[in-house]
Amino acid sequence: MVVQRSPTQPFAKGGAIPPPRMYYVYILHSQLDKGFYTGFTTRIVKERVIEHQHGLVDSTKHRRPIRLVYYEAYPDKATARQREQKLKAFGSAYTGLLKRLGYK
Repeated sequence: MVVQRSPTQPFAKGGAIPPPRMYYVYILHSQLDKGFYTGFTTRIVKERVIEHQHGLVDSTKHRRPIRLVYYEAYPDKATARQREQKLKAFGSAYTGLLKRLGYK
């Protein structure tokens, strides 16, 4: 009898299938200066927002208090980065999104 190994990666401890990595684009609203901050993360958005709220991120520590107003999840990094850059260009994608969110 010939034993053949599976070509797929072995399951995580306990037999659970590891979740796929997601990439997030998010928008924060500063309640201090009423401005917006657009960011990108590979971690869970709530964790990243807590870092912003506690002043651990240089680009937003002087703009607190802030709150999360929007985020999008993507399965691949390239698409998420492309969306972040499109929003940061402050074009029609950015203004259209802010309108839908009720900020313009």
